Amino acid sequence: MATVAATGMPKKGQVRRSLWWRVHQWAGLQLSLFLAFVLATGTIATLSHEIDWLLTPAMRVAPQETAPVSWGKLAASARDAAGDARIEWIYAPSEPWFAVEAVAEQPSGDRFRIQIDPWTAEVRGRTPWFNAQRLFRELHRNLMMPTAIGVPIVTALAFPLLASVVTAFWVYKKWWRGFFRAPRRRKGRRNDGRRFTGDLHRFVGLWSLWFVALIGVTGIWYFVEKMGGAAPVPRPPEMLAPAQTSGTQLDVLVTKARQDFPDLHISSIGFPKGKPGGIVVMGQAKALLVRERANAVMLDPDSQAVVEVVRGEELSLHQRISEAADPLHFGTWGGLPARIVWFLHGAALTGLAVTGVLIYALRLRQDVAARQGGGVLAAMWRGMGFMAWPSLALVILAFALIPTKLTGE
Repeated sequence: MATVAATGMPKKGQVRRSLWWRVHQWAGLQLSLFLAFVLATGTIATLSHEIDWLLTPAMRVAPQETAPVSWGKLAASARDAAGDARIEWIYAPSEPWFAVEAVAEQPSGDRFRIQIDPWTAEVRGRTPWFNAQRLFRELHRNLMMPTAIGVPIVTALAFPLLASVVTAFWVYKKWWRGFFRAPRRRKGRRNDGRRFTGDLHRFVGLWSLWFVALIGVTGIWYFVEKMGGAAPVPRPPEMLAPAQTSGTQLDVLVTKARQDFPDLHISSIGFPKGKPGGIVVMGQAKALLVRERANAVMLDPDSQAVVEVVRGEELSLHQRISEAADPLHFGTWGGLPARIVWFLHGAALTGLAVTGVLIYALRLRQDVAARQGGGVLAAMWRGMGFMAWPSLALVILAFALIPTKLTGE
């Protein structure tokens, strides 16, 4: 921009670069507070199940070399512990040191969880439905608001997020050289903090480009889904009466499901009271990057027959895109190792949202008026512009709505 001021008339390339810079700056500054909040909660959400494991002794079990008990025994223990509540789902442990978890619904509609030892079928405890996983998921996904309102607000951030990625290629000249250029830090130099922060922002941003693009694209897909572009959910078309099956009867049904779908690695069994009803066995099979619901077997407990089989590889392109969104967005496709990678990159992305506005504030430190106005934090607030107040209001509202979710035991 100094060249523009010196010549009085900017060149065409300089005008174009100035435009890209303004777009990049707007996306990074105006929405930085709200973006950092959504990114931070989403980052924590990737490991929220492990946070619950640390906070909940009933979820912790000692791995054993023997085979786990049958699904029928697990369901029987869950039903005994549920009392007059109805079992909705039983989930296999994601790691050997996790307990099996059953979700039950009371006649009042409140839900709670039952932890069961996978090797002995011993009930280890009952815990509330609302836990760390639900807290960070709902903060990140819909700000604790109704999904029809909260999801579009959150997913709309994907557009400026992608804009910041695209404009970065023009803002950062010869960007490919920065992959192995470490942030500069020279003690005693004036404005060294500004130089180091800027270098760190560019360095982390370059190595996170693929992740930012992935989060942005999947975020836009969630926005499209909520605006009416959702694919049909891959569920059996039949409708059966609700069932509560356990013990030997459930084991027979699971055996039949495995016979009809031998590639299915079962990870959950559902007892839906609405559509489709009956018993639904879900898991992973040959199809890559799909939710568990994309591989399902529906069974009729009365006739003990397989009613329908849904295979992920047989879904339409629209459905495959939809089913791949969650595994890609949260890193669930590769188990705990992949989610740790997603967590680290999410933390880096959150840092980019903070350092972007910090760079702007450090530049203002050269302005005497800016220093008199309250220092770096005040400059960061001013840098966010008119969007600072609505962003802060959304964050405060999300936290204020948390008590409305504290239902159940």
